[in-house]
Amino acid sequence: MWNVKSTMLFVASLVAVILISVSMANAEEKTITPKEFVSNVAQVPGKVTNWFSGEVEKTKEYQAKGWADMKSKWPFTMFKGKQ
Repeated sequence: MWNVKSTMLFVASLVAVILISVSMANAEEKTITPKEFVSNVAQVPGKVTNWFSGEVEKTKEYQAKGWADMKSKWPFTMFKGKQ
C-alpha cells in the first residue's frame, strides 16, 4: 500500500511541519505601546497622501508617453502630409 515515494513525501512533509513549528515558537513577540500606536495611526493620512501623489504622477507620465507614442502612429501621420 505504501510505496517509497509516498513514504518519502510523508517524511519530508513531517520535517517541514516540525521546522516551521520550531521557527514560529522561537519568534519574539513585539509589544507596541499606546504612544507608538497613536503615533503610527497619526502617520497614516500622510503616508496615504504621499502614496496617492506618487501614483498620480506615475499615471500622468505613463499617459503622456502613451499619447506621444500614439500620435506618431497611423492614422494621424497620414493627415500631416509629407514634410
